[in-house]
Amino acid sequence: MKTRSESEKKRLLELVSRFENTPILVQGDVILDRYVWGKVDRVSPEAPVVVVQVTKDDQRLGGAANVVKNLTCLGAKVSLCGILGEDEAGKAVKSILDEDGVEHGGLIHDKSSQTTIKTRVIAHHQQVVRIDRERIQKLGDEPSQRLAKEFAKRLSDQKAVIISDYGKGAVCSALFQEIAKGYSTGLLGAKKIPVIVDPKAPHFDLYSHASVIKPNRKEAEEASGLSIPNRGAAVEAAKVLLDRWKCEMVMITLGEEGMVLVSQVAGEEPVLEVDTEAREVFDVSGAGDTVSAVFALALAVGASTREAAVLSNISAGIVVAEVGTVPILLPQLISAIEEK
Repeated sequence: MKTRSESEKKRLLELVSRFENTPILVQGDVILDRYVWGKVDRVSPEAPVVVVQVTKDDQRLGGAANVVKNLTCLGAKVSLCGILGEDEAGKAVKSILDEDGVEHGGLIHDKSSQTTIKTRVIAHHQQVVRIDRERIQKLGDEPSQRLAKEFAKRLSDQKAVIISDYGKGAVCSALFQEIAKGYSTGLLGAKKIPVIVDPKAPHFDLYSHASVIKPNRKEAEEASGLSIPNRGAAVEAAKVLLDRWKCEMVMITLGEEGMVLVSQVAGEEPVLEVDTEAREVFDVSGAGDTVSAVFALALAVGASTREAAVLSNISAGIVVAEVGTVPILLPQLISAIEEK
């Protein structure tokens, strides 16, 4: 990793100083993350599995709501649209959102839906098992239209939009019809209100009219049909996806190899490669949410694509050094910029 110049540090810190109260709209699949923490000192006599002695447990925002958590921890003013079941997990999500001051009037309560819960059991800094409670189904026409309407009425008040697709049903064709309208009227665009999409199979045919679509390596391989063993191959896959999705930019995140971004936005670098800034990797869960949040927020305050990518990589490098899904904190980001 090269050392940042003083002028680059100054510029990145200036951008970060603009984050406070920047309005960002997030739509996607809301998940409740539960954590059971404990220690292991024996194997069960009943089966060849470890016995976890529980020491504490907690619950956090997950999925699209983890994107929201990252944004609020950086000072942004966030609105959230999505689906919640009429259940205890949905109530828990709303309670946390209220504590964080998130506007969530765009959350649709659907009787036929179940709020997804991911429970992770962690002992000695390692995840022992994950237990998922969910019911995945296609959202009906009526809730889809309601959700798209809630999204549309908030759109013009934003500086950026993030679509966080976890494949649970909240990202639908009605949503992208509204995004297409926003592009046709000139409201949306990389240099206007950018739209950042975090994609998920099997929805690859759904995406269009976006500023940035950011698959990880596996998703990019599935969507492009190309193997991605290195950065050069990632650039070629991004070009294929740029044509397929008719978007303005494709960003492929490559874990320890950083990221590549291919753009057709005037004035931006057509191909951009950014090194990873990870220190020590304990847990990559939630890192993609952090990248989406920071990239969108940086674009919203006037960053170039390169500057937004650098800030995103710095932030991802911080959160993967933690155990469990954790957001990037503003003081952490400032310190990481200053120290290198």
